[in-house]
Amino acid sequence: MTTIEFASETPRITTRPAVATRVLNAVANLYRAWKNRRAFYRLGEMSDAELADIGLTRADLHVAIDVPFGRDPTVKLRAIAEDRADTIEDLARKVA
Repeated sequence: MTTIEFASETPRITTRPAVATRVLNAVANLYRAWKNRRAFYRLGEMSDAELADIGLTRADLHVAIDVPFGRDPTVKLRAIAEDRADTIEDLARKVA
């Protein structure tokens, strides 16, 4: 086997596992997003007081649902809740 033949065979051998890994990761991410989206819809059944207990409002649900289907809306909700908590902590520090 010459160097040229070896070099031309190497990329095919190394790219197959990478492609398979990417496909499996994409399927796993899609499944996780679908599962979390189902849980997200249960948040819509909660009362406003229950949503406030976990740091969300009904408007936050409407903002988070606008993400594309393959993406996870709970990631957006987590970011909204964390931003709100940080803002409240900053206001509390200014008052104290």
